[in-house]
Amino acid sequence: MSQRMSQPLEAPQSTQCGFINLMENLVMKHLKQFSAFFLAVLLASMLGCAGGPQKESTSEYVDDSVITTKVKSAILREPSLKVAEINVETFKGRVQLSGFVKTRADMSKAVEVARSVGGVTSVVNDMRIK
Repeated sequence: MSQRMSQPLEAPQSTQCGFINLMENLVMKHLKQFSAFFLAVLLASMLGCAGGPQKESTSEYVDDSVITTKVKSAILREPSLKVAEINVETFKGRVQLSGFVKTRADMSKAVEVARSVGGVTSVVNDMRIK
């Protein structure tokens, strides 16, 4: 009786092959599902970086940040303008100036300076005279 218990039970060869095939099929099924999921996530992330009429793409956002910085710097270099009172926002190359200036001449000068910066497609003047 002790001899019987000490010998490991072995499954017949056909059962082992069936189990291996089952495991291979299961792994392949999960691999296909994972691949499909990964592809969907990749595609969604790529589309998420694309711009639309109301949303900028990643590269457009970077370009607009550069334009904003250049416009602010150009306004700062202009002695008659106070950059602290002029706000600059850019969306797809369209620059919006807001804030307060002392005279209509300062307002015109700020618009002129903004238009002279490379990459600016248009300037919207929302500034007010104080």
